Formats: sequence, structure tokens, C-alpha cells
Amino acid sequence: MPLRILIVDDEPDLEQLIRQRFRKKIQAEEFEFYSALNGREALQVLKNKKVDIVLSDINMPTMDGLALLEEIRSLNNPLLKAIIVSAYGDMKNIRLAMNRGAFDFVTKPISFGDLETTLQKAREELNFIRDTLKHQEAFQALQQELKIARHIQLSILPSASGESPRELGYEIDARMEAAREVGGDFYDYFKVDPNHLGFLIGDVAGKGIPAAIFMAVCKTTLKATALNGASPAECLTTVNNVLVRESICDIFVTAFYGILDLQSGELEYCNAGHNAPFLINGDRQVSQLKVGNGIPLGFLENFRYFGQNIQLLDQDTVFLYTDGITEAMGPDEIEFSEKRLHQTLQSHRKRSLSGLNQTVIQAVHRHNPILPRGDDMTVLSLRFSNRGAPRTLVEEQVE
Repeated sequence: MPLRILIVDDEPDLEQLIRQRFRKKIQAEEFEFYSALNGREALQVLKNKKVDIVLSDINMPTMDGLALLEEIRSLNNPLLKAIIVSAYGDMKNIRLAMNRGAFDFVTKPISFGDLETTLQKAREELNFIRDTLKHQEAFQALQQELKIARHIQLSILPSASGESPRELGYEIDARMEAAREVGGDFYDYFKVDPNHLGFLIGDVAGKGIPAAIFMAVCKTTLKATALNGASPAECLTTVNNVLVRESICDIFVTAFYGILDLQSGELEYCNAGHNAPFLINGDRQVSQLKVGNGIPLGFLENFRYFGQNIQLLDQDTVFLYTDGITEAMGPDEIEFSEKRLHQTLQSHRKRSLSGLNQTVIQAVHRHNPILPRGDDMTVLSLRFSNRGAPRTLVEEQVE
């Protein structure tokens, strides 16, 4: 694309000299020239033509170069550069021109070598601005795509609003805060059958769009397997093998999946390298669940996962979280830690599930009020609500 130059001068001879000097570049379509005798004519040309550089004299009738610069500045067009032509000793007007937005200047009598260098410098500046604008447009388009991706990601997460514990046998609340527009944390819960509730939480090792896609594959595969009646251990084994075979970028997932019997309160669960959940019993005492030594999903094919059982009593609460909570780093480079999480749960154990989850998130924000978060934060609280459930505890391994 040629460099389009508008020559503004009340002496037509200057235009002829410039055209003669750059005739080879004109023939090679490197330069393209337009002309105007004063600032007012120049504005008309600018309205009708695409111009890259205005090469303007200062002293002209009707509208001089300084007034033209004011008009050009008002156009707010970063892809239009002005170069002023003036007498060597006219430094006062040259300074005024530079203060009014001129890109550069050349002096009379014009040195065409100097003019060519100045035009080339202006071209490089314009190319830089064009590239910057392209990157900015691409970035804005990516930001819009990420917003859409975030909306899609959030739309596939369930909402617990309006659920009645007396009718359903449980209460549940979950929330997620992504460190970026889209994240690798996920959670889900669903009825396996009328009497059993499946629930899970997971954390993909990675961030951004690849982690979000991997998260969606993991979540979808696990739910499809669970709805076929598979146990937690069988579900994680199936998902693990799928992820190992399909993974092309060494991404893996930590996950915890449980199935709650809504009548008896028996909870069968399996852990794949995820943080051990906390249990808040009916007496409001807080302890961590015992979890097995299952490795993250997608790490090793045909790994044998084992499930565990525990008996929940009426109003017992299971609190699940991702490591974005416990590993949140404060300004003093000290993690929030499982100890602080345990203390927070203990201090606010009598709150509603939504209040409990909100309190934990707020505690992490207070721990790190300045630094940007480096990881997603997700919490899920499940409370069993069946006043006839027996108070017994069973721990066993099942495949």
C-alpha cells in the first residue's frame, strides 16, 4: 500500500519539485501525492481521501499551517501524521507547530534527503500504530470471546437456589471465583436416582481456555458415567482412563466425587488427589474426612481407585474446596492454609451454607487484599437433612 501524502503549500512549484524528486517511488506505487493550496482546501481533501501524512507549509492564506494543525488534532486520528515545512530561522512557529501535534518538521530550502528520511520515519511510526491497533482489536475480540466462554462455563454449573431441605433431604450451596475469565475449577451435583445425590468438585492443573475445555470433558464424562449407576470409584476410574487416552498436553485433574443416600445418610465417596473435605457434624465440630491415596485423573491409565463410606447424621455438613482457597498467598508470602480454613469453619460452623461459603471466600480475600489471585477458588457445602438418620460411623474401602 502506498504512503499517501498531502502537500499543502500556496506555492505550486514545491509540489512539482517533490513529485519530480520521488517520481520513481510514485511509479513503484510506494508514494501517492495529493495537493492543496491552503489549510481549508486541505481539510476538503482529508474529507474525501485517505491520507497518511500532511506535509504543510506554515505561512499560507485563508488558513495557515498552525490553524490546520489544530483542525487535524481535533480529528483524533492516530493514523494521520503532520510534518511542518518552514524557514530554518522560524523556530518560534516550528515550536508552536510541534506543541500543536506536528509529528516532525523540515526546513526550507528543503533537503530532499532529509525529507525522505522524515517521511520514512513517519511511515515506520504509522506501521507501528497500525500493528498496535490490530493487536488491540484482536485483544478486544479475544476478551469478548473469553466473556462468552465464561458465560458458557458458568451456565453449565448448577444453581442451588430455591431447593427445600425438608423435601429433598439435603441443602447445598456452591460458588466459584475464577482467577481469569475462564477457569479450571468445577463442581456439580445431580440426582443419580430419586434416593441418591451425586456431587463433585475438581481442579484442573492449568488455567485459561485449555483448562476450561479439559474441565468440561471431565465433568461431562463423570456425570454420564455416574448416571449409569457406577460407584464413585468406578466413575473416577472411567474418567481417568478417558483423560489419559485423550490428553495431548499433559493436563491432569484432582477430583472428589461422592454419592449421598438421601434416606439413610450413607455417603460413599472417592478421592483422586484432591484436598480432603471437612466434616461439620451435628454438634458443629469440624474435622477432615479420611481420603484414600488416589492419584489425580489423567495421570496414569488403569489406576485402581478405591471408595470409602461414612455415615452422615441429620444436619451433618460436608465442606469441599479447591486449593485456590488454602494456597492463596498473602502479601507476607504465607498461605491461607488448611489450618486457617479449619479455624474459619470452626468459628462460623453455625451459619447457613451460603453464609458459610461466603465467609470462607471473604476470609481468603482478607488474607490477600492486595495481590492478584493466582488460582481459582471454589467451595461447595452439602448438608444432610433427615432427622431419622442413625448416629453411627462406618469406615470401609470399596472398589
